[in-house]
Parts: sequence; C-alpha cells; structure tokens
Amino acid sequence: MSNAVIIKDAVKKYGDFIALKGVSLDIREGEFFTLLGPSGCGKTTLLRMIAGFNSIEGGEFYFGDRLINAVPAHKRDIGMVFQNYAIFPHLTVAENVAYGLKARKVPASEIAPRVAEALELVQIAHLSKRKPNELSGGQQQRVALARAFVIEPSVLLMDEPLSNLDAKLRVQMRTVIKKLQRKLGITTIYVTHDQEEALAISDRIAVMIGVSNFLDCTVRENGEVTIENELTIRVPLKKPYSGKATLSARPEQLFFARDGMPGEVQFSTFLGDFIEYEVRLADGQQLTVNEYTKDTTTVHENGEKVFLNFDPERISVYEAESEEVITC
Repeated sequence: MSNAVIIKDAVKKYGDFIALKGVSLDIREGEFFTLLGPSGCGKTTLLRMIAGFNSIEGGEFYFGDRLINAVPAHKRDIGMVFQNYAIFPHLTVAENVAYGLKARKVPASEIAPRVAEALELVQIAHLSKRKPNELSGGQQQRVALARAFVIEPSVLLMDEPLSNLDAKLRVQMRTVIKKLQRKLGITTIYVTHDQEEALAISDRIAVMIGVSNFLDCTVRENGEVTIENELTIRVPLKKPYSGKATLSARPEQLFFARDGMPGEVQFSTFLGDFIEYEVRLADGQQLTVNEYTKDTTTVHENGEKVFLNFDPERISVYEAESEEVITC
C-alpha cells in the first residue's frame, strides 16, 4: 500500500554548511511528485534523507502517520532507482529483479511469478536470462525499474534515472515510467534537473532554488513594495507587515516594459524557446531575464537601455530577518 510523505522543516548540515534549511513538503498518497532544480540545489540530498541514506539534522519525516527519522533505510519500505542503474553485473535480468524479493524473504513459490509479471510490465520478459552487459542502456534502466517496484514498496524514489540515456530514449522511458506509476499507484518522488521531463511526467513539482533574482525592498502594510526608489508595485500580503524585505523573481517573471527599473542589457543568449538576458541595474546589480521567443519579435542588443517590471501576482516577498514568505 502506498503512503503519503510529509516533511516538516527539514534541515541537512555538512559541518558548518547548511545544505537544506526548513524544507516542508506534503506529498499525497499515490502521487507522482518531482523535485526539480539544478545541480547543487539539494534535491538529491533531500531524496537521500527520505530514503534513509543521509542523516537528518532537523525536522520530521513521515510516511503516512509514521515518523521515520530514526528508521533504518532497509526498514522504510522504499524502492530506489539510481542514476547509474546499480544493477548487479554477475546476475541475470531475472535474478536482478528477484534480488529484493529474496532479501525480504518472500516465499520461493511467489518469486518467479512476480518477477515474470514485473518484466512483462517493463516489456523485457524476453531478456530474462541475459546479463547486464548484453543489454542497452534503456534495457538496463527497465531492469532497475522492475527491481524497484517488484517489491511493492510504499514509496518509490528515483534519482535522475534517465540522465545517462540519449534524448530519444529519455522521451520513451519517461512515458514508460509514467504509465507504470499510474498503473501501480505507488507514491513516487522523482529527482531531475530537466524541466521538460518534470512537466511531462509529474502530478506536482517542487522547484528547488534554481536561478532567481533577489532585490532589497521596503514593504508597507497596504502591500506596496518599493525597490530602491525606482519602482513601486502592490502585492497581496498574507499578513500585515511593514519594513525591510527581499523580493524574489525568477527570470521568466521579469519582463521588459515602458517604465519600471532602468537598466542596460549586458549580454544575451539564444536558447531556443527563450532568450536569456543579463541586465545591469543603475546600482550595478545584475539580473537575469528570460523572454520567450513566442511572445516577442524583438531582440534587445547589448548596451541597450531598458526598463524591467514584474507581475505582482507571481513574485515572492520575504521578511528580511526571518526570511518568512509574506506574499500570498
């Protein structure tokens, strides 16, 4: 039976370095939930904390209503699919898939039919007697998938499982993964840096600290936010607040406008669906702005004077000291 996964104020430290601080998630039973972000943002660290491979320095982790902080990894009832497959080279496909069942002391009479069913689901039943070195990368990944879900875990964890495959095979395999997850109904937590992949397979996505712009600002109780006396916008506040704050806007949440914060284009990079600009404000701060090619016919030149503005409904504002989000 699948479990919901609830994380409250998770903290991970390596010595004096804080890798994760105050992360909270509520992942529903049977949901396909993705942690999306660039390398170094902490997504794999969080996944390994859920798995029991990393220590937990703060916060509470629950599977359903069961607190698992002190539960060893092998007793958490998880399946895990790694980036490098981690299948045993000396075992056949069928033996690899059967490994977890044997470790759980499943009766021998049940193992063969469960392995056969798992291999049929990932469409490699005809490869059951082959060794891993006789398989393609996509076939090896199917073995890893079958081995993870054949034990019928309450939570399935996947860490960048498609990153070693070529582009065409990644598209095929993400479809396989999503169809399997829907058929089996296992709560799945998936880690990737690929936005397209995340959107294609997920029920919900948590975006973990990617590229963002941070600006000092002042907030009034009526929701007026003033940035360096250059721009004032009104945002919805979830509680009364007046004082210093920090505004956060991702590159796609900024746009070029007729008025706003004055700046100068320093550099542009064409990235297919969008153009990424580096814009320097009057105070010298550099901002990253993404403008989607479907929304414009203009390319801003290096050295061009521009104005930047925000959509007040899409940005986040934090109290300067507590770093608590105060926008709705």
